[in-house]
Amino acid sequence: MSKKQKTIFVVSILANALLIVCLVIGYLKMSLVHKELFYSEVQYKLVELDGLIEHQKKNDWSEPNLVTTQLGDVLNGLDVATNSGKYSGWLSNDERTTMERLDNALRQYPHDELYKFSVLTQSDKNDFEDLQSKLQNVGFGMNMTISNDWKTFINMSEKLLALFRK
Repeated sequence: MSKKQKTIFVVSILANALLIVCLVIGYLKMSLVHKELFYSEVQYKLVELDGLIEHQKKNDWSEPNLVTTQLGDVLNGLDVATNSGKYSGWLSNDERTTMERLDNALRQYPHDELYKFSVLTQSDKNDFEDLQSKLQNVGFGMNMTISNDWKTFINMSEKLLALFRK
């Protein structure tokens, strides 16, 4: 190989190595963004839902739309985070299925939609109080340590789903 060919070969190797490093950094950043979506738009909002249910219980359900609005926020967060993970290929099929099942389970509760507020019956209020105990049982409750570990979040979600089946 001539000196010119060796130089081109070395430059090519360095450029490829730089591209690989950029791809790895990009993947790690995307992974962080997807996890943050689930933590901020799902996990933390489930914890807030627990707190709002508790607040409403203490105040004789004086403002039930606080709870139904928060549940709507959880459902919107689940949709955004799940779709983002699905389209980017970041979520595995099992994780996507878990999130979709969680979405379906939570949609059974009354929740606010755009320009439409839910009206809660006493049975609905009791169902929300049952939901609160389930959230607390798996660790999505107020005054509990919240983990930013992805596997822990998935495991907690699967445990919550198991409680819905009972």
